[in-house]
Amino acid sequence: MTYLVRGAAPLGGEATDLLLGDGRILATGPDAAREAPSDVVRIDADGLVALPGLVDLHTHLREPGREDTETVFSGTRAAAVGGFTAVHAMANTQPVADTAGVVEQVWRLGRDAGWVDVRPVGAVTVGLAGERLAELGAMAHSAARVRVFSDDGKCVADPVLMRRALEYTKAFDGVVAQHAQEPRLTEGAQMHEGVVSAEVGLTGWPAVAEEAIIARDVLLAEHVGARIHICHLSTAGSVEIVRWAKSRGIDVTAEVTPHHLLLTDELARTYDPSFKVNPPLRTSEDVAAVRAGLADGTIDVVATDHAPHAVEDKDCEWSAAAFGMTGLETALSVVQATMVDDGPFGWADVARVLSVTPAVIGRVADHGRPLAVGEPANVTLVDPSARTVVDGAAHLSASRNTPFAGRELPGAVLWTFLRGRAVVRDGKPEDA
Repeated sequence: MTYLVRGAAPLGGEATDLLLGDGRILATGPDAAREAPSDVVRIDADGLVALPGLVDLHTHLREPGREDTETVFSGTRAAAVGGFTAVHAMANTQPVADTAGVVEQVWRLGRDAGWVDVRPVGAVTVGLAGERLAELGAMAHSAARVRVFSDDGKCVADPVLMRRALEYTKAFDGVVAQHAQEPRLTEGAQMHEGVVSAEVGLTGWPAVAEEAIIARDVLLAEHVGARIHICHLSTAGSVEIVRWAKSRGIDVTAEVTPHHLLLTDELARTYDPSFKVNPPLRTSEDVAAVRAGLADGTIDVVATDHAPHAVEDKDCEWSAAAFGMTGLETALSVVQATMVDDGPFGWADVARVLSVTPAVIGRVADHGRPLAVGEPANVTLVDPSARTVVDGAAHLSASRNTPFAGRELPGAVLWTFLRGRAVVRDGKPEDA
């Protein structure tokens, strides 16, 4: 099927037409209408922003093992509705994605679902146990072509193991994505360590537990000459360390989550486990620092850390609740709210942090590409003028643990195209 998108604004610029078909952008501008076949599907995109399909470096799809909370099908359908055309599926499944067999299973499930491209993330250590390296080379050379490795959910705390992982992944242009959490400093921790934790009586999680690991690992990456990626950076001190490392020429990249761009530890006063997350929500000063770091390029990308949980794992007292929040269906809206409507970003910046740079870091060659003739037709159309009150019950994720329930957020994804095929139409998945 061929689509003629009339009057969209690529990256928020001048409105133009796009002709999508045969998996590619066939024509742009006046040529699009002239070259359109008679049976073309016409889309009135006046007022819509066209972006390259979004790419998430940090998604938990839970399959295999926890299909009660999410499946590859349900998670990727939610991702498509959120404007994503590719996601990186984290390794903390059951069994852990630490072998070629498991990553290929996840990759095939994504291919069969057909909503977005799924790029499995391989575990750094066997079983995420932090004791010996997983089959990094076998996963890299499997059909899934893994290029990102992470024990996310757990820190690779052993510096010798971390060094060896950096050395190994360097050989095939891979990257280690570190969950920066010094375990000895966070034993029993429930939320950010500070004034609020002291007042509400919850065990604190100090900022230095994140910052110490980042400082160690950027130095290890410099020593080895390897790539290092920092997952879900959340503190002002972490921003400064990454900024310093980049000034030295260290090959480090970093991500921030939507929730760390908007929410603070003040929400822990409610004792609502919807706001319990790893790393924890930080102070308003930290939120300002990560926004500034994203604006000046110290932080490279926004990644969702979409972490679905069963109702019983969140509908309980704070100390017993699981860490994590869903995020695929609200990420773009939160970035618009924090960085566009109330910040320094234009839509080209949004494309950079939510599509172009994540694709480069993950080595996903056919995503994050310019909206130009001949490029893959992975395209997202967004209505920036829309306003929606978040309703977790209406989300397509199999879980409902969104921290944004009841909040009004801007923007709405109306169309998502995966290689020229409309997987989301008028804000709804094509199977709806």
